[in-house]
Amino acid sequence: MSDVYDHHLPARVGVYGGGRMGAGIAHAFLVSGGSVVIVESTAEAGRAAAERVARSLEQAARRGALPGPAEEAARRLEVACDPAALAECALVIEAVPEDPALKADVLGRAAAAAPGAVLATNTSSLSVDGLAGTLARPESFVGLHFFNPVPASTLVEIVVGARTSRDLVAACQAWVRALGKTPITVTDSPGFASSRLGVALALEAMRMVEDGVASAEDIDTAMTLGYRHPMGPLRTTDVVGLDVRLAIAEHLHRELGPRFTPPAILRDKVADGHLGRKTGQGFYSWN
Repeated sequence: MSDVYDHHLPARVGVYGGGRMGAGIAHAFLVSGGSVVIVESTAEAGRAAAERVARSLEQAARRGALPGPAEEAARRLEVACDPAALAECALVIEAVPEDPALKADVLGRAAAAAPGAVLATNTSSLSVDGLAGTLARPESFVGLHFFNPVPASTLVEIVVGARTSRDLVAACQAWVRALGKTPITVTDSPGFASSRLGVALALEAMRMVEDGVASAEDIDTAMTLGYRHPMGPLRTTDVVGLDVRLAIAEHLHRELGPRFTPPAILRDKVADGHLGRKTGQGFYSWN
């Protein structure tokens, strides 16, 4: 691919990782008319990813948020275990868990399979420059931080590394708008803009619960009614996943210091398996 990037949505997009976030990203490109390849580690994980996307498309069709039948969009999805399936993709988005070694390995596999593609990471906190370190074409690497749940969220954070092409940033802004979402552009830094602010608020809300200041429900209501946040910081933590929030907080603590120290209540809930909505219990009961 040349240094001049097409501002039209790529016709074929790869998503490496088909969990909740990867399936949501695939949904966004399918709804916009593109073809998507999801690469998963096993056939079983691939089938689960395809089912997630199919359910999401059916829900979109029921809401009238899909221009055609869900089945038609689903036919433009391919699921594979071999990264070679990414060969014809112009854009490959990595969407695996927040583990630097795992992400670096996946990005290396994607780069080998699709050497001319733009590579993007969906990390919510890890350094884009750090992940770019082993890539042969760091100028074609960028952060595209989608938010959970992707189909309903209208924000995408574009994270610009020191060597990311400015032409690529402009193309990413156009792609995000073509998906019907709003881009914000931030320089690579710990936690970027969204995670840094969101985690800071959530950690303080957790400390308030620990200190007996108020219940989780009342703290959240203070933010939804007092500050017009659509969802309070503790309910948001349940939706994101307490394990995910803990991993981000630990990373920010290492990078930015003690103000991001994870409180004991968060560590305890994660240790007990109370990870939020996905396990049925976090700061709220989801059963």
